Amino acid sequence: MSLSMSGKHFKGHEVSCCIKYFIFGFNIIFWLLGVAFLGIGLWAWNEKGVLSNISSITDLGGFDPVWLFLVTGGVMFILGFAGCIGALRENTLLLKFFSVFLGIIFFLELTAGVLAFVFKDWIKDQLNFFINNNIRAYRDDIDLQNLIDFTQEYWECCGAFGADDWNLNIYFNCTDTNPSREKCGVPFSCCTKDPAEDVINTQCGYDVRAKSDAEQKDYIHVKGCVPQFEKWLQDNLTVVAGIFIGVALLQIFGICLAQNLVSDIEAVRASWSLPHGYASFGTPKDARSLLTPGEISETVCTT
Repeated sequence: MSLSMSGKHFKGHEVSCCIKYFIFGFNIIFWLLGVAFLGIGLWAWNEKGVLSNISSITDLGGFDPVWLFLVTGGVMFILGFAGCIGALRENTLLLKFFSVFLGIIFFLELTAGVLAFVFKDWIKDQLNFFINNNIRAYRDDIDLQNLIDFTQEYWECCGAFGADDWNLNIYFNCTDTNPSREKCGVPFSCCTKDPAEDVINTQCGYDVRAKSDAEQKDYIHVKGCVPQFEKWLQDNLTVVAGIFIGVALLQIFGICLAQNLVSDIEAVRASWSLPHGYASFGTPKDARSLLTPGEISETVCTT
């Protein structure tokens, strides 16, 4: 590109509109999704009264699924904001932050994947500890309860390594001092489903662990969720690997586009340093004030 000004010609770089608005459009969707996730998380906390009593966040013994929405939404919001505004305003600081933040997430994902492959037994122990800890808090939070029920129904499992893990819960344990009607039972999500039943029998797990192991198989799933999860991973390894590779490639693609746009912007700024007799301008918009309408039309970004 050459710009005519007072009989002099200047050559400069151009910012690609294609890259600029692709990054902007992709990140504004990402940004809005982040806002939606944050909204869902805050709404869920409001329904449970957490927002009116912040100290209750630490009261739950197990994992609060709302954190998934808040953390995911927060990360998406920050990334979307930096990428969207950085591209639209050609702000190299925000674009560099977007690239670095995305790079850190990619590195953490890669590290987690390698560690999970190398330390399989440790991961299995941590998963067992996590599930058992949440079994103890099963009745403490409705969102956690729904998450456990969904997991046990989807993978057709019961407990971490078996139905007896429900002894950890004060409502389901088989001790003589337990006054609960659910004593020596399991949640309904452990029960085998009868296709003929239209209504879920929420009492199907009552007293089932008082029966022999052979009899339990007729009423509930006896396999634990940890081995069922391992089996599911093995059966769907290609799909899981494809998803992870797709996400990784998308992140690398985003980093490359952002860095390309940063390079274009910095090159354009450098090219607008005018010769002696004119002030130096940091951006094309500053220098356009000295151009004629015909010359201004030549400074638009290229596709």
